[in-house]
Amino acid sequence: MKIANIELGEKPLFLAPMEDVTDPSFRFMCKEFGADMVYTEFISSDGLIRDAAKSRAKLNISDQERPVGIQIYGHLIEPMVEAARVAETAHPDLIDINFGCPVKKIAGRGAGSGMMKDVPLMVEMTRRIVDAVHTPVTVKTRLGWDEEHKNIEEIALRLQDVGIAALTIHGRTRAQMYRGEADWTLIGAVKNNPQIHIPIIGNGDIDSPEKARQAFDRFGVDGVMIGRATYGRPWIFREVRHYLQTGEILPQPSVSERVSIAKRHLLKSVEVKGEKVGVLEMRRHLSCYFKGLPDFKSTRLKLVTLYDVSELLATLNYVAERWGDFDTSGITPPPLSHDL
Repeated sequence: MKIANIELGEKPLFLAPMEDVTDPSFRFMCKEFGADMVYTEFISSDGLIRDAAKSRAKLNISDQERPVGIQIYGHLIEPMVEAARVAETAHPDLIDINFGCPVKKIAGRGAGSGMMKDVPLMVEMTRRIVDAVHTPVTVKTRLGWDEEHKNIEEIALRLQDVGIAALTIHGRTRAQMYRGEADWTLIGAVKNNPQIHIPIIGNGDIDSPEKARQAFDRFGVDGVMIGRATYGRPWIFREVRHYLQTGEILPQPSVSERVSIAKRHLLKSVEVKGEKVGVLEMRRHLSCYFKGLPDFKSTRLKLVTLYDVSELLATLNYVAERWGDFDTSGITPPPLSHDL
């Protein structure tokens, strides 16, 4: 599969952009476990053009994580065009437009999946961005605004016509948020439309190697994007790739291996963001690596309250010693509530 001139190999696996999750350290970990392409957290167009420090910091990408996409969102054409130009200065492999985020504070303003209520504006915004930058432009969106307006097939054709290089479809409407099951039949319908010639990437409820293979085999998508299932489980890309190639299910990582992964993740976070911020932003990840361990409450409390890196590393060593023989086959990380 190729997006523009980006070669991604056969049946590529994508890390979904997720706010407060897919920062450089987490992207690094997912890349280490075989993600073929990763994305930044989504970035506000207003923040970029105002030169807001938090938004600018999200442009921080490295060659280690390539190919990498920068995702932007907004509800006005001119700020989005300018934001795309700013994002291009960070030299991403592609620029992705977020037309899929369903949360009220974004969709309610007409950005994210709120753009699905005004398809002509969505198409014109996309056309202007494609024309404004030299970097390939892609889009991530949903099936439609609600059950009565599942117009993704029309949207896909119109976005293709204005020059996007690939389309990612989350198999829910905006009204569904994250409730119910993702509907992959419409994703498959878009992919199998003979008028569609750009890559179609499917997203929604991929939390096992078996579901990933079904997405490829049953619905014919070019790529699969994984979101919530990566949280506390960046090795899911290794699991899926191994299953696609061999048909075998890998055993879940031992507690000792999880400790090693958590250490690498922590140290990468500190390297990228400094000790204070790096530790604070790792808290949401650290306890999730060990979800399901018995009698873990007091140790989890340490992982989410300690500030000192050496103390955190010592606590992680204790986890390996105390729970090293625990059978991890039944551990399932908690889902995120905001897979974008």
